[in-house]
Amino acid sequence: AQGHGAKGDNIYEFQIEFLEPVEPKPVCRVTQRQLNITVQKKESNWWERLTKQEKRPLFLAPDFDRWLDESDAEMELKEKEEEKINKMKIESRVPKDPFKHLKKGYLIMYNLVQFLGFSWIFVNMTVRLFILGKSFYDTFHTVADMMYFCHTLALMEIMNSLIGLVRSPLIPTVVQILGRNFILVVILGSLEEMRSKPVVFFIFYFWSIIELFRYSYYMLSCVGMEWKPLTWLRYTAWIPLYPLGGLAEAVCIVQSIPIFSETGKFSLGLPNPLNVTIQFSFFLQIYLIVLFLGVFVNSHHLYKQRKQHLGPKKRKMK
Repeated sequence: AQGHGAKGDNIYEFQIEFLEPVEPKPVCRVTQRQLNITVQKKESNWWERLTKQEKRPLFLAPDFDRWLDESDAEMELKEKEEEKINKMKIESRVPKDPFKHLKKGYLIMYNLVQFLGFSWIFVNMTVRLFILGKSFYDTFHTVADMMYFCHTLALMEIMNSLIGLVRSPLIPTVVQILGRNFILVVILGSLEEMRSKPVVFFIFYFWSIIELFRYSYYMLSCVGMEWKPLTWLRYTAWIPLYPLGGLAEAVCIVQSIPIFSETGKFSLGLPNPLNVTIQFSFFLQIYLIVLFLGVFVNSHHLYKQRKQHLGPKKRKMK
């Protein structure tokens, strides 16, 4: 190495002939203060000394913070063996799940079907708008059937979380799935006037992009695979898409309120002397607050997941 010392720039080099064979590729790490070179033994056994020559070179000095004598090394090796044996004993006591492969196959198929469904929606909408030049106004009539299928099937995720088949927390799952089904079935499904609104395109487009990343990530996880770009997209794409999707859903609700007020659909008339009627539009105004709370709950959950999967890894001290 070339370095600047008390006598100016110099070339520094040394050679060490170890007592026994070592791994051919050492690990080097450069810091502001020093150069650390870690050389691994080929076989983990005790050496009487470091070098073949009995007399230690003058430039070598032991690091007593990491020094082990022979008895310490044997004790450390014994502890590792005992830890390995104890781990094997604990694993042998855990009852094996006879339905493990069946559950895994079900989750793979579920995520695959959802991925294909939302892929069809996304590709269909993209091609129609950007290639064929179709308008926003026929989005619902084009992809609604597939969207109904995917979101009806998504109700299974609540059951999966309830029975512990997946580790997803129940509350964010319920908030997202029931919230989307409310928009899809109650707002868009019951009002013909809402189906031709441009906001439907944005709602469906944001939903499909989010689910493309989510279901493809879960599908690969079921088979023990991880593709880092997909992991990054799964835990990053939600940052712009969730608020935008929530905003599009809120616009949809605001646009539907006058229609519900005018038609009186889903309004509840109570038998009383004052002839008071509870307007469904009033419920929708309250639901707007719930919608933004739901976006916050899901965003907070995804933020914690992002820190867990993409945050800095803690290094173990040796």
